[in-house]
Amino acid sequence: MGLHFSVLASGSTGNAFYVGTDKHSLLVDAGLSGKQLELLFKEINKEIKHLSGILVTHEHSDHIKGLGVLARKYKLPIYANEKTWKAMEHNIGEIPTEQKFIFQMGTVKTFGNMDVESFGVSHDAAEPMFYVFHHEGKKVVVITDTGYVSDRMKGTIENADAYVFESNHDVSMLQMGHYPWSIKRRILSDVGHVSNEDAALAMSDVIGDRTKRIYLAHLSKDNNLKELARMSVKQTLESKGYVVGEQFDLYDTDPKVPTKLAYV
Repeated sequence: MGLHFSVLASGSTGNAFYVGTDKHSLLVDAGLSGKQLELLFKEINKEIKHLSGILVTHEHSDHIKGLGVLARKYKLPIYANEKTWKAMEHNIGEIPTEQKFIFQMGTVKTFGNMDVESFGVSHDAAEPMFYVFHHEGKKVVVITDTGYVSDRMKGTIENADAYVFESNHDVSMLQMGHYPWSIKRRILSDVGHVSNEDAALAMSDVIGDRTKRIYLAHLSKDNNLKELARMSVKQTLESKGYVVGEQFDLYDTDPKVPTKLAYV
């Protein structure tokens, strides 16, 4: 089966990502209700009870909404760093001690035949971090919820087979939109979210020979459109000499519809 994955849901309203091998599988974030997550798993023909655990990126509600419910119902271990645990504990309800695990930033944990590497991002949360999944020479990266992509991050995520990459907003739409200026400033800041263009510029620095799939993720429902994100990212990448559709493909993600299970 190899390394396979689905972006179950992605956007301002809720985020969840499934990744697995023939022996182990993980859920990254549970930002929808338990019921919604169960339906999403059915759509990709996978079962929550077979998960090896849930990895948490940070404590914002669109990443942990169904975490407590799911973990308790299916007796799943939860992995997060210490600061994230402290920040989210009062929002997810009681979790049995035997289901609580620390996954420190900048470390690697092994789940059977899958290695998971954590790395820090720049976002207004306690200690936000995302993940790189390794299995039999294949590499899948998930990186959203960051105000910028540093050289350190780029070194960790370069030349992956597949990326789930934040493409949060169109700067003009955000600036002209109805959000209060304080929220606009936060989104545009170094601890906010990357724009379509900034995402593409970061991608242009990390795409490698083996990169075949890029999923544009965490699109703002008010300040972006799938078509606009795809067009903007494509134009910027092609201005850097990449040939989208030949070297690799761009894929949409959705807040309610999971992507087809992809294999790398």
